[in-house]
Amino acid sequence: MKNPGYTPRVTSLSVQRPDAGGGAQDLFYKKLDDELAKIGDFSVRQMTDLRTRLTGLAEEVEAFLEAAGRPGGAVDRESPAYQGLVRAAKDIGSEYLAMEKFVNLNYMGVHKILKKHDKNVKEQPIRQFYISRVHQQPWVQGNFSDILVHLSNIHSLLRQDATGQKNEDSAQGFVRSTTKYWVRTSDVSVVKHFVLQHLPVFQFDKDKFAGDAQLVNSAYYDNSNMELYHGRLDKRPGAIALRMRWYGNGYPRTVFVERKTHRESWKGETSVKERFVLPEEQVLPFLQGRYTLDEAKAALRDKGKKEEEIEKFAELFEEIQQTVDAKQLCPMVRTQYMRTAFQIPYDATVRVSLDTNLCMIKENPDDGPTCYEAGRWFRDPEDVPGRTEITRFPHAILEIKLSLNEGDAPPSWVQELLQSGYVTEVHKFSKFIHGSATLLPDSVQAVPYWIDDESIRASMLASAALPDATPRIGPAGASPSGPGRGDAGGLPGPSHGIAAGSRPRLAAADGEARHPLLGAAPTLQLLGGPDRGHEAGGGGGGGAWVPRWVRGLLGMAPAGPPKPRKMPMRIEPKTYFANERTFLNWMHMSIVTGTIASALLGLSGGGGNGGESPDSWSLSSVISLVMLPVAIMIAVYALYTFYWRLVMIRRREVAFFDDKHGPLVLAGVIVFALSVIFVVSLVEFVQMVS
Repeated sequence: MKNPGYTPRVTSLSVQRPDAGGGAQDLFYKKLDDELAKIGDFSVRQMTDLRTRLTGLAEEVEAFLEAAGRPGGAVDRESPAYQGLVRAAKDIGSEYLAMEKFVNLNYMGVHKILKKHDKNVKEQPIRQFYISRVHQQPWVQGNFSDILVHLSNIHSLLRQDATGQKNEDSAQGFVRSTTKYWVRTSDVSVVKHFVLQHLPVFQFDKDKFAGDAQLVNSAYYDNSNMELYHGRLDKRPGAIALRMRWYGNGYPRTVFVERKTHRESWKGETSVKERFVLPEEQVLPFLQGRYTLDEAKAALRDKGKKEEEIEKFAELFEEIQQTVDAKQLCPMVRTQYMRTAFQIPYDATVRVSLDTNLCMIKENPDDGPTCYEAGRWFRDPEDVPGRTEITRFPHAILEIKLSLNEGDAPPSWVQELLQSGYVTEVHKFSKFIHGSATLLPDSVQAVPYWIDDESIRASMLASAALPDATPRIGPAGASPSGPGRGDAGGLPGPSHGIAAGSRPRLAAADGEARHPLLGAAPTLQLLGGPDRGHEAGGGGGGGAWVPRWVRGLLGMAPAGPPKPRKMPMRIEPKTYFANERTFLNWMHMSIVTGTIASALLGLSGGGGNGGESPDSWSLSSVISLVMLPVAIMIAVYALYTFYWRLVMIRRREVAFFDDKHGPLVLAGVIVFALSVIFVVSLVEFVQMVS
């Protein structure tokens, strides 16, 4: 009998085959294909209809503005015609979001159907094959972001946005406050639709920028001690991050050399990002000191730049070159993502960016020459990253950047977005810090607090080493032969489909992986955890949660000490003063209680005369002897908590600063002492009455 899974490797064109329409399995295949085709046809019709309506609405808006005279302020925004156009634009956006929900429900339904099939028909599993087919469907991989771009343009016309002045200086500086948030993949389009109603989608180069997002690569530099990483993690004054950034698909041509410097805002200083532009062929000579400042100045003069601008460029050029040489910096981690920017063109007052399909990659391969040894300033695009050399972040990153004058309030719609429930603030989140901690766990001495969030656990396990030797595998969707330069550094091209989270996962058993950072600290809930099934066997750290004495009894290998978690926090004088005020408040209570008790003991008629018996002691003596120990306990507690909090502030530890037990214990002691005093007073009163 043939193996039911056997498939002949040759065929004949002259052999007639029986009709396969009657088999249950074939009927299932046909029905599934028909359903996928129906979803695809319906999606295409709906998207075509939305595009047609957008074109018509754009013509109506143009006609309305022409009739209104176009100058700013000439449009009556309270008129029924204007309100009708706004409602029509919002309706199209709402239908787009409803269509995305429809596609996602069907996408999830197909997954569940295939999972149920393989569970019941174990001899003929088809889930893996059909999932690959589903991922290639136009309604999953199709690019529908142009609808949001056209919708953004219509809203921009209705708002009559004014364009700012483009900054073409050779050296540029940005001073602004930035807050970062995590956004679930399923909520990305909702957030985009909300923001584009207030800010237009910014297209840097409309000729090469077909969709609503642009590919961004950033190669971050550090040394073997991860000096820049730890400086940024601890938020030390003057800590810098150095990166080489380029935009768009394909091999970089123009590179932005950027330096971010952290400064303490409570000192009246502001963090700043500075950058200048270099041609790609000059980046490596610049890093190695072979491209001199004089050559760079001469190149700028040939372009007709002003001397003032050249001097500003020269200062930043020289400082970064000296830093690279002094600290022996080299490429360590690269981030790649699709960035959708919302901003009135060249007006940086309010800028919102949304980064999706975020992944990080080691710049220096585990089993090959480093970038510098290969004569490169970033990883060879032909080198496909292995499992432990790439990690994909499961959420989108929303950044709200404000560059307001002192006293100016942010727009009200920003606060409305933050209160919508679609975004979760993650204080001082950093792609560079997350990528370094995840991919280089043995090189870092501390890690950020968000590492312990449940929702990113599966993504970290996907990049963790397996117990046995694992062959180098490319990212999902990459060809075995490796991508070319057009694939932007060997990473997968992002999907622009309407189905959220539709990219295939890495072919790896997450439950068998062990990441050294997981399981070493309590799990957080920043954005909500994923399916618990991902956590099976993923304790990480070789059972770091098991006490040491239990490991000894069970013969387990000793687990290393967990790396400390860091919470970026401001260490200002008022932080120490607040701790001191709390200490003084407790001490004030102790001193008042102790003073009253001592006074009562000194003024009482009993207890102070050494020859008197205890029976002659007065009630005031009893009260004093009961309250004095309470006063001492309060003083000891105040001193302990003051020192404990002082150490936590200095170390910037990730923990709660409130004491849940100490105040309760003290309150219990005080209640007990007062109860004793009440009982003694009651007994003495009864004796006096009788």
